[in-house]
Amino acid sequence: MANTPRFYDEMFGTGDGPRAPYRDYDAWFSGEEVNNLRRKSMQAEALFRLTGITFNVYGMGEETERLIPFDIVPRIITAKEWSTLERGIDQRVRAINSFLHDIYHRQEIIRAGRVPAEMIARNDAFLPQMIGVAPPGNIYTHIVGTDLVRTGENDFYVLEDNARTPSGVSYMLENRETMLHMFPELFSQVKVRRVSQYPRSLRRSLAACQPPACSDYPTVAVLTPGIHNSAYYEHAFLADQMGVELVEGADLRVVDGRVAMRTTRGYTPIDVLYRRVDDDFLDPMNFNADSMLGVPGILDVYRAGGITIANAPGTGIADDKAIYSYMPEIVEFYTGEKAILKNVPTYRCSEPEALKYVLDNLAELVVKEVHGSGGYGMLVGPAASKKEIAGFRAKLMAKPGNYIAQPTLSLSTVPILTKAGLAPRHVDLRPFALASPKGVEIIPGGLTRVALKKGSLVVNSSQGGGTKDTWVLED
Repeated sequence: MANTPRFYDEMFGTGDGPRAPYRDYDAWFSGEEVNNLRRKSMQAEALFRLTGITFNVYGMGEETERLIPFDIVPRIITAKEWSTLERGIDQRVRAINSFLHDIYHRQEIIRAGRVPAEMIARNDAFLPQMIGVAPPGNIYTHIVGTDLVRTGENDFYVLEDNARTPSGVSYMLENRETMLHMFPELFSQVKVRRVSQYPRSLRRSLAACQPPACSDYPTVAVLTPGIHNSAYYEHAFLADQMGVELVEGADLRVVDGRVAMRTTRGYTPIDVLYRRVDDDFLDPMNFNADSMLGVPGILDVYRAGGITIANAPGTGIADDKAIYSYMPEIVEFYTGEKAILKNVPTYRCSEPEALKYVLDNLAELVVKEVHGSGGYGMLVGPAASKKEIAGFRAKLMAKPGNYIAQPTLSLSTVPILTKAGLAPRHVDLRPFALASPKGVEIIPGGLTRVALKKGSLVVNSSQGGGTKDTWVLED
């Protein structure tokens, strides 16, 4: 009989009772009836549905609207653990912004031989239109979601960097609000750091990135593709929480060298646009000519200093999975320090030796598209059928440069509530960082995503995953 793999459980550790950060929660949980907690869980689901917290799933024959499952057992992180994560994320975000400024200017990292020139020049996410553009404070990626996984007591890895348009922060906020509503007594027993300040911090951080053309307190707006976008709820939620306008491309036009939004008083200039529209659809004059989602000429206004776009066009190259494999070198090159947070070992399939290894070991590896997201376009070798492995082998051999591969990590588990009580499920964590010329602010917690299927390592909501409230304990 094969040995069952051992996973680090964040609540129970080695199995000798709850770990220190969970002791107060475990004492509370032990005094509760499971059936009562399940009723509370159903009430939480009803609350989410009433609030309208849904997302759209595509590629299933038709568009499907879903509620992301919410598990009421929190994921708890100590102040000491968080301090390490915070320092590591801060270092990484600073390095990413320096990297983006460099590759669109002098490209010193390429001259130094630390990143191959073809990795930039042949990358679809690299925008030649951004060459020579320097946004306020040299901040290119204003909002960053860093996906972290844990394999042991002190072993955290960065799984990927989301530097384009990271999503999920609305779930972080609504998860906490729901837990406060359902279990107020818990928060009097366990001292947890707040996350409710995020919308205020986001607006303050965006305002600090005002463009040269702004001479007063900056006007901020959120640009959404519209109600059919999978993350539309979040776009509307953040605009409402920040107290700014939610706009679509049809609401905007270029007026006197500024991007202006339509109001009842005519067109009013926007200083900072938090866009949730992909690069390709942002400006039909400069990118996809068929786009109906963007603003004709917005890139020209941006390059002239008439508006700040957050995140900046062209930031996608920083969360490309092939570039990810160079992040330890990128961090050291721009900060002069070793990376605090480790990368997952990564095989670049564009390299012949790496490709040979990957093809020989497909059943043991996770293979991802370099531009993929949301859990799509990937192979989890240990969970894949022989047919799936054969299909991916053919894809790899046809276009090896489109893929990277990584070992299958023993992701940590956190219990979820089931009919029988607590059961372990694999999790990851997406903390959110805000970057501005004033520095980097990281909200204490983030979005914990959980694979609700027993044994599954795929936590993405589009693939059946759920979410948890993430607690960072006070000192």
